Amino acid sequence: MNTKRIRGDAKFSVGQIVRHRLYPFRGVIFDVDPMFNNTEEWYQSIPADRRPAKDQPFYHLLAQNAQGGPYEAYVSEQNLLPDAENGPIQHPMIEVVFERLAGDRYVLRASRRQ
Repeated sequence: MNTKRIRGDAKFSVGQIVRHRLYPFRGVIFDVDPMFNNTEEWYQSIPADRRPAKDQPFYHLLAQNAQGGPYEAYVSEQNLLPDAENGPIQHPMIEVVFERLAGDRYVLRASRRQ
């Protein structure tokens, strides 16, 4: 039986505002990998007791830490929660990737849609 997930099975979507379940940061999703697609070195750098399974969607985020500092994050689905109720994300790439905030999610620029 094939247990691999596909993009359509992702719980979250591009433009959605989320927060990390364990660490104090939040972000907006700008891409989704159906399964882990990073380096083994990156994966092994996660403490073993917190290392997520690879066979789940992973999300690329334009993130901001608790102090508001911007960066990019790569997070497993099991470690994300919806977080639109806490307002927009402050990140210098938001205006490059997204057109606007529409309600509880960002709208991807037409030039970036596939």
